[in-house]
Amino acid sequence: SINRLIFTDTSKMTRIRCSATVAVLSTAVSSVGAFSFVQESSHTFGAPRASAPRRPASRLAMTAENTLTLSPITSIGGTVTLPGSKSLSNRCLLLAALSEGSTRVENLLESDDIRFMLGALDDIGVGVERHGPTEVTVAGRSGPMDSPLADAETLELYLGNAGTAMRPLAAALCMGKGKFVLDGVPRMRERPIADLVDGLVQLGADVSCGDNGCPPVAIDAAG
Repeated sequence: SINRLIFTDTSKMTRIRCSATVAVLSTAVSSVGAFSFVQESSHTFGAPRASAPRRPASRLAMTAENTLTLSPITSIGGTVTLPGSKSLSNRCLLLAALSEGSTRVENLLESDDIRFMLGALDDIGVGVERHGPTEVTVAGRSGPMDSPLADAETLELYLGNAGTAMRPLAAALCMGKGKFVLDGVPRMRERPIADLVDGLVQLGADVSCGDNGCPPVAIDAAG
């Protein structure tokens, strides 16, 4: 780094310009990020040191080439794709599984709830083709979903902490045939579901939950 120093000879009143490195006198150059600041120093020869003008050490000058000018804008345009809804995503997947024909579902939310729902549909035997993390095609069952296991076997569905998968599946599986247990993480076993279970029992379903009114949910569906 090169600093320009100005020396004044008071006897001849001539000005001498020279270049010196940072190490000459007390001139300092400090660089901060993309901006460089230069501190200039001057000294008058032949005059008492006490009368020499001093510049504060903190006086820094920004060079012109480090100046950024931002011009105002009048408008902005573009396309924004909002993430899908967790609740709507899982309801769309369940409705697609119960529907007739193939249903393409787009803009699914990337979250654990959706992954657990997709995993449960896989375990039940519903055909799900993944086109990406937010897009699938579901092969509908044209009605209730039955267990792929033998009558005496129980299909266990692990749903993590996905309430948007636990509650809709608990109701939908009561319409099919087979034995199911819907369970999840310890926190899921603290989330109340007794009101839903009581309503399904009143409709004639063989379904129960834990003694604390929370999952696991056991279903013995007869169609």
